[in-house]
This record gives sequence, C-alpha cells and structure tokens, in this order.
Amino acid sequence: MSDSLGLLLRRAGFGPTAIELTAARRGGPDAALSALTAPPGPDLGANTAPVPDLGPDVYAGRRDPTFEEKVRLEDLRTVQTGQLTEWWLDRMTVAGHQAVEKLVFFWHGHWATSVRKVRSPQLMLAQHRTLRSAPDFVAMSRAMVVDPALNNYLDGHLNTRQAPNENLARELCELFVLGHGNYSERDVREAGRALTGWRFSLTRGASVFDATAHDPGRKTVLGHTASLDAQSLVEVMVGHPACPRFVASRLWFRYASSEQPIPQGLRERMAQAFPAPMAMLRVLLADEAFRATAGSMVKSPVEWCVGALRQVGVRPSGLSPQDRAALRSDLDALGQLPLAPPNVGGWPAGAAWLTSAAARVRLRLAARIAGWAQTDGLNPEGLAHQLCVDGWTDRTYEVLKGSRDRRQLMVLGLVSPEYLVT
Repeated sequence: MSDSLGLLLRRAGFGPTAIELTAARRGGPDAALSALTAPPGPDLGANTAPVPDLGPDVYAGRRDPTFEEKVRLEDLRTVQTGQLTEWWLDRMTVAGHQAVEKLVFFWHGHWATSVRKVRSPQLMLAQHRTLRSAPDFVAMSRAMVVDPALNNYLDGHLNTRQAPNENLARELCELFVLGHGNYSERDVREAGRALTGWRFSLTRGASVFDATAHDPGRKTVLGHTASLDAQSLVEVMVGHPACPRFVASRLWFRYASSEQPIPQGLRERMAQAFPAPMAMLRVLLADEAFRATAGSMVKSPVEWCVGALRQVGVRPSGLSPQDRAALRSDLDALGQLPLAPPNVGGWPAGAAWLTSAAARVRLRLAARIAGWAQTDGLNPEGLAHQLCVDGWTDRTYEVLKGSRDRRQLMVLGLVSPEYLVT
C-alpha cells in the first residue's frame, strides 16, 4: 500500500511532504484519492500566496510610444513577468490542494502559450485564471478559443475573411481538442474561416470581435454544415467522439506514461467521465494500469523542483530576490520555466529531461535548494523519509552513506535516480 500511495501522491501533485504521505497511509488509498480529487473546503495554503496586482498592461492606452518609452515599458513587462512566475511557483509549493494545482499546470502545457511571444503578463494571467476557473473542458474550450493570449500567440488577430490565417484552427484540431488523425485539411481551412474576426486588446485585457473581418458564410467542419463562428465551432469539436478520448490520452501521457499508449478500456472509462477533467483524472489514478507504470516516469523540472521545495520546507516567496531570480534562471536553463513553454506543443516528457547539460544544471539547483534547507543531523534514512522516496538502491545508499557533508547528502538525494524517476 505504501508504494501505491507514494506513487499516487507523487503523480497527482508535485510531490507529497512526509506529513502528507504519513496521513495518506493512515487513511488508506480510497480516502487519499478522494482527498486529492475532491478536496474539502478552501485551499488554506494557496490562500497564503495572493495573486500579484499587475495593474493594466503597460501599453494600455498608449499610442506611438517613443523608442526610449518602449525600452522602459518592456523592462517593466520583464519585471512583472518575473513576479508572476515567482508567484505561481510559490503557490505550487504551498498549495494544499495539490491535484488541483497540478491539473492547472497540466492545462498550461496543453494550451501551451508563451509570454516570450505574447509579451503581456496581464494577458498570461488572464489565461491562467481561465484555466483555473473553467468548470469543465467544454467551458474551457469555449473560453480558450477567444483567449487573448492564445489569440496573440497563434496569430489569430491576423485571421480575416480577406486573408485567412489557420494557425489557431490547426492547433485546435491537432493539439487542443481532437488529436492527429481525427480531422481533415478541409476541416482546418473551414475552422479557420469560423475563427475570423477576433482581435486582442491590451487596453481591455480581453479579446474583441470585429464583425467586418469575420466570414459569415456557411462552413463544413467534421461533417457539420452551418454559418459557424468561434463558439459554434467549439460545440462541433467537443461534441465529436474523438474529443473525450483525446483528452483522456493526454492525461495519460502526462500522469502515467509518455512511452506506453493508454489502454483502450481505460480510455473509454475516462471518456465516460468527460467533460469533467478531475473526474477523468480520478478514473485514471484509480486504475491498475496507472499503478503498473510505477518507476517509469521522469519528473519534469518543475515537478522535481517544486516537490523538493515542498519536502524541505522552503517556499520561493521566503527567498531573497537574488535567490528567486536564480531559481527562475535555473528552471529556464533546465528547459521548463512556467509561462514560457518552448512551442505550441508544450514541454517534452520522459527521457528528454535526462541530458548531460540538464544534469549539470540540476546539480546546481539541487545545491541551492540544499543551501536553503535545514540539513543538520540528516542521514540517508532520514533523507528518504523527508523526500518520500520508497527506498534507496544498494548503490545509491552506499554513495549517500559515504557523504560526510549533510548538504552534499541532500544534493545527492535530490539528483538520485530514485528521486528523479517515479
């Protein structure tokens, strides 16, 4: 039971603390799963990490700023983006409703949008709030199809009836809603027509509709013919049988295995719980096929780092500005900085995180974390308990036992295979 509970808490959230794992073992697997997927009451931990007040976008209401003004405004945006990133890392660390927080991060990678192109942290925060508040996948898709950050990122503002741009339509079909092989090139073209006319406004912090740029004609998408617009297009897409199965497969890919395909029976059971993502996730986490993937997933940098911070009792907001900047820099060097996925496909998974370059950066960040933590009196057994590792292999234990420096001991534990792979 301890192994399966450890796996459940490590995968469903960013990594349990020793206290959380002990409590889960005391209550049993059913209670643990319920607490994760249907947490009672408000998240008291998350409430200690209030969202930063960024105000309106720095360009809101400005016309034709000078070069010097642009330099100053872009510097302000960089500072605000850092504040937003640090806030989210802090919230991930202190959130009590870990499965909820992890699911928001999953959606950020699913509807991958990077502030490096969008530029506006205000638009990214608005998108974050949408991902966090949407009650189900249908409502989320309705909001995201006109989300100003996504609209900006995928050039939706360039999509007009005179000059169609199919970027957003293609990614809706391939990456967001249906999945490869479940649509035709004609579906993409027709969906692009349905999405014409949407713009984003930095002053409003929202998308606006320009009817003069919209193509009102009849379109045929997935066999449905009508005068489709953005919202009716979403209804057609999420109503297609491929949609719930695709979402189930994406949850499996991120929570269970990036190497093995989802078992067909599990996919169908998860699809029956659509469109409620947490209900779908609960079906996944309760299945024997999920438990059979133990020891096969490499933690992504954010999962690894946030889990370590939680387990050693360090929160980003308690660090100095220099240390917070170093934390962001190291995550960026590791290839996974929140708000900045590398492309519309999101971050990679699995062995992609086990490069020699990443190992060097991980050692550096592990040393920082150990330096921020309390390590007095630490030994290999105590470290396994603190990091919620089921146990060390003989080889790792010999290395840990040979360390006389307590901080070095923690560093070695944080970069060990037993900690990196779950």
